Amino acid sequence: MNIQHKSLAAGGWQKFSLAEQLGNIGSEISRALNWRDKDQKIYEKAIDRALELLDLTISDPRWQNRLKEIVRTRELLGDAILGGKEYKTSLEDLDRYFFYFALASRVNR
Repeated sequence: MNIQHKSLAAGGWQKFSLAEQLGNIGSEISRALNWRDKDQKIYEKAIDRALELLDLTISDPRWQNRLKEIVRTRELLGDAILGGKEYKTSLEDLDRYFFYFALASRVNR
């Protein structure tokens, strides 16, 4: 996979709080939902960016005690992408989940 967020991958991502990181992931999921039925290429790029940001969050050493939840979220995103066959997850479910992190990160500014 080609790195989309080079500055974030170079350490900028670790400057964000967990709520900010998850809120940004949610933005990509929301973007994917918006384009899912309109433009497959834009949809896939948004999914790739969401996965990349999740991987950056997983590799952030500050969240080692939250790793189980974050890794499970990545697993649920994979399930949603593949049609929700394993856990019945949808992108809409994940969009609602991540929305509250975006909201919390705005309140804390």
